[in-house]
Amino acid sequence: MLRSSGYYAHLTEVTPDHTHDAFNLAREALIADVATFAGREFETTLVFDGAGNPGSTGEPLSVAGIDVIFSSAGVSADSVIEELAVKAVALGREVLVVTSDASLQWTVLRGKVTRMSAVGFCEEMQGVRREVEEAAEREASKRTLGERLDNRTREALERIARGE
Repeated sequence: MLRSSGYYAHLTEVTPDHTHDAFNLAREALIADVATFAGREFETTLVFDGAGNPGSTGEPLSVAGIDVIFSSAGVSADSVIEELAVKAVALGREVLVVTSDASLQWTVLRGKVTRMSAVGFCEEMQGVRREVEEAAEREASKRTLGERLDNRTREALERIARGE
C-alpha cells in the first residue's frame, strides 16, 4: 500500500528501508487516512509487514480507533490479512480488503470479500481530503467579522468609515 501508489510513496522515497523516519511518516499518514475512511462505522484493522523484524509479535495496537498490526516475525502481512478475512467471513461480517497484491486479491475474492485496490483507496482518500478542505474553507468564510454583524451595526460602521 505504501509503495504501490504515489499518494504515500513520495513519503518513503527518502530511503528504501523501513527504519527511517520517512517510512514512519508514510505509515502515520496511512493510519490517519484509514481512521478517517472507517470513521466510527467500521471495525478496522491495518496490517503492516513485520516478517523481517525478529522482535515483531503480531500483537494489535489500538491507534486512532483502529487496530494496527505488524505481522509476527517470519509471517507476511498478506498471511495475516487472509487469516483475518477468513475469520471475519466465518462470523458473517462484511469484509473489505484494500490491496493491490495480485495473489492476495485472488485469495480474498474467493471468500466473499470485497476488494479495493491501493490506488482506488488513495483516490477515495483524495476525494475525502478535498471534501474536508472545502468544508473547512466554507466554515472559515462564515467566520468573518462582517458576516457576524447584524445589519444595523454593519450600516453604522460603514457610515463611520465614510466619515459621516
